[in-house]
Amino acid sequence: MRSVSIKELLTGKEVLQEIIINGWVKTFRSNRFIALNDGSTLNNIQCVVDFEKIDDTILKQINTGAALRISGTLVESLGKGQSYEIQVKDIFVHGGADPEVYPIQPKKHSLEFLREKAHLRVRTNTFSAVMRVRSALSFAIHQYFRNNGFYYFHAPIITGSDAEGAGEMFRVTTLDEKKPPLDEQGEVNFKEDFFGKETNLTVSGQLEAEAYAMALGKVYTFGPTFRAENSNTSRHLAEFWMIEPEMAFFDLDANMDLAEDFIKEVLKYVLENCEDDLLFLEKRLLDEEKTKPQAERSEMPLIEKLKFITDNNFKRVTYTEAIEILRNSKPNKKKKFQYPINEWGADLQSEHERYLVEKHFKCPVILFDYPAKIKAFYMRLNEDGKTVRAMDILFPGIGEIVGGSQREERLDVLTKKMDALNIPEEELWWYLDLRKFGTAVHSGFGLGFERLVLFATGMGNIRDVIPFPRTPQNAEF
Repeated sequence: MRSVSIKELLTGKEVLQEIIINGWVKTFRSNRFIALNDGSTLNNIQCVVDFEKIDDTILKQINTGAALRISGTLVESLGKGQSYEIQVKDIFVHGGADPEVYPIQPKKHSLEFLREKAHLRVRTNTFSAVMRVRSALSFAIHQYFRNNGFYYFHAPIITGSDAEGAGEMFRVTTLDEKKPPLDEQGEVNFKEDFFGKETNLTVSGQLEAEAYAMALGKVYTFGPTFRAENSNTSRHLAEFWMIEPEMAFFDLDANMDLAEDFIKEVLKYVLENCEDDLLFLEKRLLDEEKTKPQAERSEMPLIEKLKFITDNNFKRVTYTEAIEILRNSKPNKKKKFQYPINEWGADLQSEHERYLVEKHFKCPVILFDYPAKIKAFYMRLNEDGKTVRAMDILFPGIGEIVGGSQREERLDVLTKKMDALNIPEEELWWYLDLRKFGTAVHSGFGLGFERLVLFATGMGNIRDVIPFPRTPQNAEF
């Protein structure tokens, strides 16, 4: 007999065959019916025990959470709720789970409680569904870029530069924390550190990806990034994954075209390949929404929301147009916005972005040509001297999900911007070299992977879409 996954068994191809299945007990009823799950699917398979064939000492070891190997015959089920079941011939207990202490019992647990059990929470239906969707999205991302001529580039995790200019980075050092070496000015002497300079965990692989795009044409990073922002909101993590494609010879329009196509394709993949998990997550979300005030409820069920993205063209609007729309909107005039829009140059907040998507245009929106003062130094300056070739993609329920730009390829303009922002040229000498040797128009964007998983699963907190969240005062697992 061969070992088969539950997902494969539920296709019915193994009916009347002798099979072996391994998995964890979800429930054990009437000392006869075992609901077993192996993680391959949201669905359990019922295993029917014959008392005459299974020793009572084995049955006493079977509790929720126990790991079993079951051999038997797959048959069509006469009971309600399942198409197939296993007539059990033999059970081997890999490992038991004491019901007095095993925390993931068959009842509703709060998400807060499950965060404290992050090593076990994936055994629940909610988290197993979320993590299968996360895995499917990961595959779809690599598949999309591979199919479109991109090369996967591994950006360094340890860096001496701050791509975002945020200054909120985790320091990497081997210096004695109690007695670090000091220089003549009494400052920490990083020349004696492991790398001979101050280094940090990266917040972005963009700058390094630009270097490789200017040789390989189209590259992308997909890896962990880090930000030491002391924020405990439902939208922030200290460790998160970023997708960052960079393309030589792409202007802003081509960049927007690619970003829109990319998002649509990876969400289509999930819709086509994660139906059971999405249906479960949609029902979970609808049940959760019933407990909220009407004004806070989502306007669309989960699957409809995903199709809203895949089936609609993204509306492209300049920042200047968006400001006028927001300034003249009813929420702004009636002072319903937490951050009122009074003048051009304001940094848009999530409430503004969601208004544009959900209320005004009623489709996904790409905003572009932002004020230079609120965007990063590397974005290409427009001819008006006050806006840059930046773009953000806005989604319903979440606001900004993608940020990107055409990069500044002109050496003289880039050095002037760096000087105005007090960014030392010697720190980014290699980045400036890209503008000296074979410079060309190029663009790219960044997509926070957890934001995409959050959107695709309908979960409300970003800590629930990453296996082991890293947040302020929390690195438990």
